[in-house]
Amino acid sequence: MPKRLLPLHAVLPALVLAMAACSPQREANDGNAGIETPAEVEGPTERVDVAKVEQEGVWQPPPGGTQIPLWPASVPLTRPDSGNRPEATGNGSPTVGGRLWHWATYVTRPTLTVYRPQGRNTGAAMLVLPGGGFYAVAMDLEGTEICDWAVQQGMTCAVLKYRTPQVWPMKNGRQRRPDVLLGLEDAQRAMSLLRERSSAYEIDPGKIGVIGFSAGAYLVANMSNTDQRTYPQTDAVDEFSSRPDFAIVAYTARLWDDSRGKSSLPLQPWVQISPQAPPTLIIHAMDDEVDDIRHPLAYALALNDAGVPVDLRLYARGGHAFGMRPTRDLVTRDWPEQVRIWLASQGVL
Repeated sequence: MPKRLLPLHAVLPALVLAMAACSPQREANDGNAGIETPAEVEGPTERVDVAKVEQEGVWQPPPGGTQIPLWPASVPLTRPDSGNRPEATGNGSPTVGGRLWHWATYVTRPTLTVYRPQGRNTGAAMLVLPGGGFYAVAMDLEGTEICDWAVQQGMTCAVLKYRTPQVWPMKNGRQRRPDVLLGLEDAQRAMSLLRERSSAYEIDPGKIGVIGFSAGAYLVANMSNTDQRTYPQTDAVDEFSSRPDFAIVAYTARLWDDSRGKSSLPLQPWVQISPQAPPTLIIHAMDDEVDDIRHPLAYALALNDAGVPVDLRLYARGGHAFGMRPTRDLVTRDWPEQVRIWLASQGVL
């Protein structure tokens, strides 16, 4: 599959809770009537399967966001597994909080969509890395909806649409991290770009952090623990640090090595821990059936052993890919406020 991509309709059922992406419009589908509810209204906990619709087209942000290219057009980029296939958008299934969610995939030219605070500006900025299992990018559920909240806190917020799909290869029956992870390259570039443009965006270059969900959360852990890049320096942007000043990890995976059983918490051999990693907040639901609770626990213990401040907010229920859509599950209504309190304790807000 690294060179021949299966159709998304063939892989999404197994990944549905690990991914999302988006489209500025909602697909017209009579079978979905009555599902949509306003974001501020508590939605149902139950998730309803809906028909998935994919269409060719480049994702565009909803009003308020300014989308910019992550790399100069003249810079050749390694393409994802889909090669030259045109970018596409679509909706995911099942619903989350009673509403559809949307994804973008076959991304060959990554972008950064920036949202500026309309009132008070704290000088802080947050880079958002949506999930999607490295098959797609969750552009609303775990992207623009997070920025809606962040700008209300007085933060500049930027959503990364990174290159996908990129399948993690199998070796001896076990999944391995790609030697060159395209999403990490894009995330590092995005962090450096925010620092390079900090004056233009009225950002304090010492208050630029990152939040990631699922696959995006793995990218957060990866970029938190290294400054090394797998691409050559492109321009002056890459002279700025790619390590975040704070990190928030929501329902992560790909960190815990389960080969020794559930009673042991070693990290995967590709996970490196640095004492220079930033203060980290971890959010996870105990009943997450997609990403085992042992992934964040193993990571938290490793950070703590390295002397890195780490906080955990664990919840009994919530499952996976709940984003910021309130339901009866406590995590969905509580974690944004927990993030705000934590950021204030770090001197970010």
